[in-house]
Amino acid sequence: MSNTILLIHGAWLNSHSWDAVKARYEARGYTVVAPDWPYDDRSPEELRAMPDDKLAGLGIAEILDHYQRIIGECPEEPILIGHSAGGVWVQHLLDRGLGVAGVAIDPAPTPGVSLGAHAIVSALPVFFDWGSWKKAETMSRRYFRKRFAQLVPAEQADALYDEYIVPTPGKIWWDGIVHATPIRWDNPDRAPLLLIGGELDLIADASMTRSIYEKQKQAPSLTELKIFPGRSHWTLLDPGWEEVADFALDWAVANARPARETEAAASPSLIG
Repeated sequence: MSNTILLIHGAWLNSHSWDAVKARYEARGYTVVAPDWPYDDRSPEELRAMPDDKLAGLGIAEILDHYQRIIGECPEEPILIGHSAGGVWVQHLLDRGLGVAGVAIDPAPTPGVSLGAHAIVSALPVFFDWGSWKKAETMSRRYFRKRFAQLVPAEQADALYDEYIVPTPGKIWWDGIVHATPIRWDNPDRAPLLLIGGELDLIADASMTRSIYEKQKQAPSLTELKIFPGRSHWTLLDPGWEEVADFALDWAVANARPARETEAAASPSLIG
């Protein structure tokens, strides 16, 4: 069993979105690592005001390699938990043979799975913005209120947008949907995987999460699905987020495969 958890954020957010979940898991005695994507390591306010120029060129391959390096630096092979695009990164990292268990929460469009209707609509602002593959895109406040966090009370929406939302490279949509790297569904070296969907998710349809489950269960390791009723894409920040966070970790702990030695554990001089 691993005592280390790696939290992987999705598009439009950075590691700040994991603060409450990280604190909850640490209170249970776990070592929790919640890194930013490259060029995302400032406050949301700073990132919106002046995004790093290099963010616009960031693609999925660079993000996955970034997380693979972090996994190698962990003291032990970690549990992987990701939200939205982070749920796709979890699937790719598991496909690389990494992690003792994975949880993909509200996973974004995953290569080889048909897009849900809401996922299509939600991607249109990026695809309709000419040159988005080389831009840092910014979510509109209306998009946040109507699709991303539609259950948030209207009087709270602007404050939550200001606290959490960051620019995101448009290239990840093109890499993920148009130039997708396939996942090996029947990979015999894939760790157990839990897919979590939200009934009211307007970014990553629950039906799409079910379709991902149908593909992923081809692997010989355990694959399970949980759809939470009445929950949006903002599920880890909406009221009641604790239920989702606890279910994800409890499942991963109960079903994790034995941890293997990481590069850092094998070479202590790499740590620090």
